[in-house]
Amino acid sequence: MKIGLDIMGGDYAPQATTTGAILAKSELPPEVDLVLIGDREVIEQVCREAHTDPGLFTIVHSTEIVGMGDHPVKALSIKKDSSMAIGFRMLREGQLDGFCSAGNTGAMLAGAMFTIRSIPGIIRPSISVAIPRGQNEYTLLLDVGLNPDARPDVLYQYAIMGSLYSRYVMGIENPKVGLLNIGAEEEKGNLLTKATYQAMKDSPDFNFIGNVEGNELFTSKADVVVCDGFTGNVILKQAESFYYIIRKFKIKNPFFEEWNYEHSGGTPILGIGSPVLIGHGMSSPTAIKNMVLRNREIIESGLIRKIKQAFE
Repeated sequence: MKIGLDIMGGDYAPQATTTGAILAKSELPPEVDLVLIGDREVIEQVCREAHTDPGLFTIVHSTEIVGMGDHPVKALSIKKDSSMAIGFRMLREGQLDGFCSAGNTGAMLAGAMFTIRSIPGIIRPSISVAIPRGQNEYTLLLDVGLNPDARPDVLYQYAIMGSLYSRYVMGIENPKVGLLNIGAEEEKGNLLTKATYQAMKDSPDFNFIGNVEGNELFTSKADVVVCDGFTGNVILKQAESFYYIIRKFKIKNPFFEEWNYEHSGGTPILGIGSPVLIGHGMSSPTAIKNMVLRNREIIESGLIRKIKQAFE
């Protein structure tokens, strides 16, 4: 197994990304080859400072960087020798089994859409987030920002992908799928949710349990909750704000610490042909480590193959 990591992507790269790679390597089995893509001299220097042998990694040298302020599409087409562009190229050519980066989010999405491309049959890919609801219990929310506007058939496909992710990556045998709405009744909601409810009702493709209201999102009512990207992103940002408030008032509780983005490391793009994870721009070494480990979980689960089979 080969996992590629964009060493030059992120607010604190390359120090934080290389350090995160060192942490990840210590937890990965020997057969997993961690491929570091970036400035070779810098990578080796950080390794030496951390008393780590650079020979533990495969290092692919790059001469350019996709900056956080770069235009997403133009950056990848112009900066062909950037760490991000090389990573996507290696993934497309089968030299990597998965790729992750905490770099420019727009560029990562553009690379996933135009270099790796969607799985045939999928209308629009999605990004998701696992929302804590208890000790080692999570609800998968999708979409959280990739598609602000969505159609009922797109949300229906989110439910399929989310159910497969929940089953094969999160280990839930028969995931309960809910539709985020303003009421539990079938007739509640706007035009989108009403039409989506009718499409999901009695579906043979997943275990649909009906509408889920906002105050039920952090309960065990559903294992997967589907919504448009605009709504999902607002929920995600609001949840993050509560975490910062809790930290501000120095409230100590293991449950609230689960909201720390470092624990998840990154979010997968569901619906494309290879495992790609996007990390938070300000990712710490711990977040980078967890992003790499999550990428390995997705690769080992065979999730991409199972999604392809579902849409054949």
